[in-house]
Parts: sequence; C-alpha cells; structure tokens
Amino acid sequence: MKIQPLGDRVLLKTEKEEEKTKSGLYIPETAQEKTQSGVVVAIGDDKDVIKVKTGDKVMYDKYAGTSIKIDGVEHLIVKMDDIIAIVK
Repeated sequence: MKIQPLGDRVLLKTEKEEEKTKSGLYIPETAQEKTQSGVVVAIGDDKDVIKVKTGDKVMYDKYAGTSIKIDGVEHLIVKMDDIIAIVK
C-alpha cells in the first residue's frame, strides 16, 4: 500500500525503542516511553511549508499525529508544525 500525505503533512516511519537496558534488563512495553523520532517516508504537496525531505531522521512532539499501520509496520502522519528537529 502506498500513502501520499496531503498539504503540510508528513508520513514518518516510527523507530522502535530499545527493549532492554545497557545492563541487560528487559523493559516491558507498558513501561517504555513513546518513541519521538522517525524517518520521513513521504511528504505532502505543500512544498513551501515542508522543510524536510524523504529519508531525513526527525524528532516530533510526543503526542503528535495519527498512527497507522502500512503492511504491518507502524507509521505516523504528522503536520509539519509537529516536527521539532532534524537529527543529523
């Protein structure tokens, strides 16, 4: 399935948090913090507002966007205003 965001929206592939600590302890999924970074998969058609490009790793607001599954993989559709940084 292919998703094309509209307007100033961006499609992100969310990154999974580490399931165990450096010392080897496993963290249950309920205790893990929600991930706040992802990779840009597609961008909307409002090129004047969107400042990221496909492939960029970004950080976004904690409770931003709409979660969707594409072919069994978690994705997030967010507005450009919810993206707070590009990770280099």
